[in-house]
Formats: sequence, structure tokens, C-alpha cells
Amino acid sequence: MNLFIKKLVKEGKIKLTEPSDEVSESYLQKSEKSLISSKTLLSIENFDDATALTYYSMYYSVLSLLYKCGIKSENHTATLILLNELFEINNSKIITAKKERVDKQYYVDFNATKDEVKEGIEIAEEFNAEMLELIHNIKKTDMELIIEKFKEIYF
Repeated sequence: MNLFIKKLVKEGKIKLTEPSDEVSESYLQKSEKSLISSKTLLSIENFDDATALTYYSMYYSVLSLLYKCGIKSENHTATLILLNELFEINNSKIITAKKERVDKQYYVDFNATKDEVKEGIEIAEEFNAEMLELIHNIKKTDMELIIEKFKEIYF
């Protein structure tokens, strides 16, 4: 997987940038809005789109964490890899949410159910709470270590 990330770094799809509390906070807001929208879509039984927004809620939380540390990623798969490799966070929940999103958005033979969407929202709420806690508690020294680790692995 490192070769994949290294390729994206060379292409400029992943790059180091100035850490930004402002951009990080913007992504947290997008995350919250996506989760609210997912719940609204659940209530009107638009399960496939609710599934997509549940995933995006989680994804935006991860982007918030990356921007907090000064990393910009324009690739979904790479973002999930970075979460695991740099922060040593189990990314299986968001990987599952991504797969569900792709299945429900792009394939007509996959249909989300109410129970699946409810479960996905619960998982997203837990995941986002973990990300929020990390974002708010991460220290400058931790961010510096993450950037050093990024440079060692991908440059």
C-alpha cells in the first residue's frame, strides 16, 4: 500500500500543508451536516442516499483530523490508509461504510434496509465521536510526530 500512497504523493493528490484548525473545523461541520442529512433521509425511507451520507460523515471526520495535522488527501482509499498507518486507528468501520456507499450508489441490485441504515448511523456516531476526541486532544508534539512519520514512510 505504501507504493500507492507514494504514487499519490508524487502526483500531488496527497501533500503536506499548513495545519489548519479552520479547515479542520469546516470538515467537522460537513461531517455533522452529512449525519443530520442521513437521519433525515432515513426518516423518509431514502435508504441508499442515507447510506452514502453516513459514509461521508465519517470521511469528513478523517479529513478534519488530517488537516488538523497538516495533511491534505484527495483520495478516499488513501485517506483511510493514512488513518490506519499514521494514527494506528482501526479503519475497518469506515472501510465497511465506504463499501456500503459504493454498493448502494453504483449498483442497482444492492438496496439498503432501514435496519442497515440505522446501524450505519450508530457506527458513524461512535466513529465520529472518536475522531472528534482525537482532534480536540491532539497535541502539537503529536502532530509533529505524525508529520515526521508521514515523511519517513512516503518520501
